[in-house]
Amino acid sequence: MNDDAEQQHLTQVNPGYAAGRLAAALRTAATHPDRQTRRRGEERGRKWRAVLDGMASGLLTIGSRTPVAGLPAWVTPEVVRGGFATGMPSAGGPLLDFEITAARRAGVPEVRRELFRYFLTDDGLAHLGGLLDSGRYEVAVPEEAALLTVAWLVRAGELDAALDLVEELVPFADRLRFSPRPSDRPAPGPDAVHRSTVGEAAQTLARRRPSTAVETQREALAVWQPFGDELLLHWLEVTNEEGYICLPGPGDPWHLRSAELLRRYCDLARRHTYCTKHLKPGENLGILRGALEQTVAGRELPPRRLGLLRHAVASMVRRRGVPGSAEHTALRREQAAQASLPSHHALARVVLGRLSGLPQDGGAGEVEPLVAPVSAEESDEAGVPVGTAVPDAVRRPVEAALSAPVGTLVERGVVPSAEVLAELVPQLVAATTAAAHRDPALRSLAAANYRAFRNRRSLLLLNLQRQVRVEELPWVRAVAAHRVGDGADEVAAATLRQLGGLAVRAFPGTILPNPLVRELSVLARQAELSAPFVEELAADIFMGTFTPKFLTAARAAAELLGGGSLYERYYAIDYRAVRNLAVVEAGEAVRRSGGARTSPGFATLCRQRAAEFAPGTGAFGSSVAANGTVIEQAQILTTHNLATLVDRVGIEPGAGWDELALSCFAAVCRLTGRVHRNPRPLGTIKDVAYGWRQMVFFVTLCAPDDQRRTVDRLTEELARQPWHVAARLAPALTGLRQVVRGGSADEGEGRRLLGWTTGDHWLRADPEPTGPGVPRWEGARP
Repeated sequence: MNDDAEQQHLTQVNPGYAAGRLAAALRTAATHPDRQTRRRGEERGRKWRAVLDGMASGLLTIGSRTPVAGLPAWVTPEVVRGGFATGMPSAGGPLLDFEITAARRAGVPEVRRELFRYFLTDDGLAHLGGLLDSGRYEVAVPEEAALLTVAWLVRAGELDAALDLVEELVPFADRLRFSPRPSDRPAPGPDAVHRSTVGEAAQTLARRRPSTAVETQREALAVWQPFGDELLLHWLEVTNEEGYICLPGPGDPWHLRSAELLRRYCDLARRHTYCTKHLKPGENLGILRGALEQTVAGRELPPRRLGLLRHAVASMVRRRGVPGSAEHTALRREQAAQASLPSHHALARVVLGRLSGLPQDGGAGEVEPLVAPVSAEESDEAGVPVGTAVPDAVRRPVEAALSAPVGTLVERGVVPSAEVLAELVPQLVAATTAAAHRDPALRSLAAANYRAFRNRRSLLLLNLQRQVRVEELPWVRAVAAHRVGDGADEVAAATLRQLGGLAVRAFPGTILPNPLVRELSVLARQAELSAPFVEELAADIFMGTFTPKFLTAARAAAELLGGGSLYERYYAIDYRAVRNLAVVEAGEAVRRSGGARTSPGFATLCRQRAAEFAPGTGAFGSSVAANGTVIEQAQILTTHNLATLVDRVGIEPGAGWDELALSCFAAVCRLTGRVHRNPRPLGTIKDVAYGWRQMVFFVTLCAPDDQRRTVDRLTEELARQPWHVAARLAPALTGLRQVVRGGSADEGEGRRLLGWTTGDHWLRADPEPTGPGVPRWEGARP
């Protein structure tokens, strides 16, 4: 469900998108005021120009899992926004500095193929073996693990496997970087979990510059206002009780002090350049200074200048009092205290010094000492008062480097969303991947390779193609025979339960993001569990078909929720028919010997349900919204991985399914509040429906009596919400209550809450605070 401007179906990849991105990049490169941003715009422009050139020449086939002609699927492509490959491999390009250094040390030409040959000699293999043993290497792209794998196979006596791997790599030895990067420190342990490294936190703090606005205010308070007070007192010496300026004779010491004040002004203006208010001739300070300059120069003040001077002196005294008075002194004391507060920039430098003594390529075991108040020693070095607290803006980058169990990171707010959790999961999956290898060197190499592989950007794929999996990499296949059991599957299963449960409990009402779904799928395969995980499909490139795993996931949901459950009745599902369809299509797939790439029966069922529950839905492909209604029915039938996590993986609800349902409802209410007076609310309404569906699922898992009590608690909670939230959700909650009592969701005033529609969604219109047809809830008043 998108806004009308976006409701069009893409039957093929449109080069117009790439052309638009190129134009945007070129505008940034040409017009942005920041030089670094312009440079990044130029780089983006280069990549998008390569995309367009490749599409025009036939080098690129956008939408294929092998988008670059002549490169196999396992090669890591350079990918830009939207999943477009540029035609360049990520491990290609000119030799990097570490490759040039390695070639010079080996005495071979600075050519990638010659360096590849060197690493296959006895000396080269010995060097790689030393890296394997020390762990002092980095793998930035998966290809950099290839020659390390060759070296491991050779010393393991697997010469045939090593030769087979070399044979597969040789055709690309002149283009791709297969050697690892040396490092000063061992690679981080496979069980290290952190959002950013200490080095990355240090870089963030080092990039912090003094705030111009803050430093301008500090300078105004600490420099120019005190100097203005001196100027004011100086002019008050020659101002009589009636407010008239009476200048003394030429030899009076007042004129000498005037010249000294001007000399001081010039020195201050040279050294303090943030605040420029004193330069404005219409400001009080500018008027006092300008008049003094004329007086020192021996020129008579014209009447207009004299009038401005009298007005400036009077207004300054009237506003703040005479400098030195009790009122004025108290104000300046308070302003001086504000000006003396250390800047965030200065405190960032203090924390940066603390980080400098830690290993930079891993997380920090504890962050409290790193963000403690300023010590006496640090105060002397940095000129910051002892005991000054580190502000949140400086703490946050450091806290992001905390290395701890992922549950702890969630509790401390370091992981604020399921999307951020998905960024961390590869570190945990890397640990389970590595645990399948008995040899410590191979275990570290497998973890490093997996972390690099998960940095690989997803391609735009059409026709139900899937992204490349880590086990497709030749160097991973080469050592697959050395994977052992020894409890690795139990470790993977435990990690899967931990992550799946954490995602559901910590971020209720949120759809599992695709990167997290992919990692859960990897863990399920490692655990040898029959746990079908399905991704969220993009409505704008949806081709109207589903892979068989969607029907498998729906069958898993049927096993958990079939037999007349609340979920089945609320969404009017016939899970018996779903089970029968799964059996029929499984039999047909066996008869075809080779399996099926699509599930036509499941696609037909989703289209039928979309037509029934979203009246007016056009033919498939008629709009993005029409596609969205079909995809939403697939999510409803499969529960979008919730049934798989509960029934196949065995996640636990923590405080109980009812509490999870209430947490989901809180997210639903929060999102519904954003719909009010929102000119483009359809994306938010879709998220509301996601959260509502999860809530219905969790209520379903409660015992029948608990279901009724939970719905009563939802009703009480709705009464505490803003009136417009209560008015919008009242029909949906009425529908749920009717189903609990044995009725239908869409009877009477009840509504079945779905997210996608091709028409105007009933949640979209802003309700009236009062009037007929608006449900009234206790406490729900404007």
